[in-house]
Amino acid sequence: MPYLFDTDAISELFRKRPLPTYVAWLKTVPREEQFSSAVVIGELYKGAYRSEHRERHLRNIEERVLPAVTILPYDVATARVFGSVRAQLEAKGKILPDADLQIAATAIHHGLELVTGNVGHFSRIPGLTVSRTLHDARKASRD
Repeated sequence: MPYLFDTDAISELFRKRPLPTYVAWLKTVPREEQFSSAVVIGELYKGAYRSEHRERHLRNIEERVLPAVTILPYDVATARVFGSVRAQLEAKGKILPDADLQIAATAIHHGLELVTGNVGHFSRIPGLTVSRTLHDARKASRD
């Protein structure tokens, strides 16, 4: 199953002590099944530019993230999915931030399972398959 990695799923790997079960799982996912969204990369850059460790974070993005996953664009076809999903959620009164909906739309459009720690947040999106891997690893580390 190919995956689209959300911002927190990528940034987890740059923590001082990333969750071992998540890292072990990630090692089982073939490189050709690892994707992310240009929107996620934008969020990573925003975090880097806001950090007091800007250069280290920029280096991580450019030398470790970009070569490791295929980055999918936010294009017209994805924007159409975004519009549909946003309208459905608005009709139900379940608004989510546009960036999250753009990431979800990218996953839906490309038939990818979203890897995120924000399972409850993203599970409201119709047509999106959400991996619980990171969420469950976090929960297990707290137990």
